Amino acid sequence: MERSKLAAKIFLVNVGSNASHNFTSPIFRDGTFEFLPIPETPILGGEYVVRYRDFRSHYDPEKDLLKYIPESLWNISAHADPEFDTFTYGDNCELSPRAASLKQIGMSDYLFFITRLKNWDDDAAKGTYGFYMIGFLEVDALLKDVTEMPEPHAIARFGRNAHIRRGLSDRRLWDRFWVISGSKLSRRFDRAVPVTREIANQVFFAADGSPWRWDSGRTDLQVIGSYTRTCRCVINPLLPGQQTRSNDFWQWVNDHSNF
Repeated sequence: MERSKLAAKIFLVNVGSNASHNFTSPIFRDGTFEFLPIPETPILGGEYVVRYRDFRSHYDPEKDLLKYIPESLWNISAHADPEFDTFTYGDNCELSPRAASLKQIGMSDYLFFITRLKNWDDDAAKGTYGFYMIGFLEVDALLKDVTEMPEPHAIARFGRNAHIRRGLSDRRLWDRFWVISGSKLSRRFDRAVPVTREIANQVFFAADGSPWRWDSGRTDLQVIGSYTRTCRCVINPLLPGQQTRSNDFWQWVNDHSNF
């Protein structure tokens, strides 16, 4: 494993549709998956938005994803973030406490995306869910505290991100967001990487440094969702005792994703 990778901080951000939405991104028997983002708020129109009807399968661009999405949302604008075409992710780091920790991210750090997926089998949804990592950015550029339309060179690099699209659609939405871009080493996994109690106990700790608590009154899904609700650095190999956690984390990712 590359030395630079093992020395980089790892941030984790929870993305995509969740338990509050009436649809969920699907995962299939072989570990392949499709990613469905949350609806845009407010609902936007115009040439810059991405609508749910526009999404195509990662594995077959000829196929749409409408079978996984309620018909009432087909023509609604989606907050397509992260996007894995040019590898960007945006968030309201200046105004949202949930995202404030992302202001600590630096060049060559890693931003991993975790999402809730619903099992599908034989072309039908099952009633079971899990949390999975679906990809990452290796950070190579930051667009910070955006309050107006960026310069053309920045639009060229970050322009496919949902927050840029929001601002282009409504100038009131140049609302101090940040956009993070990833290098050519960034990946959208072909197969999702499970986030289980096993790996969480091995590599993740709460913000105060304590192990995650698996209370008997909550399911594993609820515990994982609770601890990943806030974006933050989950592994810093430069701190005492965390190099082994970094090694174990990357080994788990490599074993399950084959990226």
